[in-house]
Amino acid sequence: KAASKEGKTAWEVAAHYTNDFLYWYEKLNLLKPEVFCKATDHIEEQIAMIQKIEEKSLTYKIDDGIYFDVKKYEDEGHVYGQLSTLDQIKAGARVEVNEDKKDPRDFALWKFSKLEDKRHMEWDSPWGRGFPGWHIECSAMSIKYLGEQFDIHIGGEDLRSTHHPNEIVQSEVATGKVPFVKYWLHGAFLLIDGGRMGKSLGNAYTVKDVVDRGFSPMALRYFYLTGHYRKQLN
Repeated sequence: KAASKEGKTAWEVAAHYTNDFLYWYEKLNLLKPEVFCKATDHIEEQIAMIQKIEEKSLTYKIDDGIYFDVKKYEDEGHVYGQLSTLDQIKAGARVEVNEDKKDPRDFALWKFSKLEDKRHMEWDSPWGRGFPGWHIECSAMSIKYLGEQFDIHIGGEDLRSTHHPNEIVQSEVATGKVPFVKYWLHGAFLLIDGGRMGKSLGNAYTVKDVVDRGFSPMALRYFYLTGHYRKQLN
């Protein structure tokens, strides 16, 4: 949608925001990690991880993709939904609900491309041409660079209820090692005028917006450091 709106390819849109991120990251004087990894550079690793889960007989195929079988995972004596504050983990809000799933909690590992979609980002796989599900990229990349088990995993508080629980089960199934991560740290949302900040609301400020209002990136960084990561900052 963004590509069509801006008259670009999805790759060009991604490159623009990548470069913008790196530029303002530097202006905030942040230490660079050893690697900035992109999901699109790690398709092979994601496919390989799905194959490992498939070997454990915890996947199934329906018309729109390959899914993780949550009920079967539980039947094998495992607990699904660690970290989540929801009574019942729902399907991800980013995707349409598929009534063909065995269980509403089952999540996509690989999605098939539809001819009418004209996707700019899709790849060949053992299951057909398509693209990875939302969760698998994080497991594949973190395991590649940090190992099959590591100490600290961070993310926004919105990832606690669905994304991170799914990341845990797919990683532990693929590696056979428990726990995947020892400590999960979830950052609270930034607020704008006491409410939620979001692109859809038109109030998602960038560092550039703050600088254009006459403030230094260092002032913004100092302001962030006055708060606690689990407390909302307005």
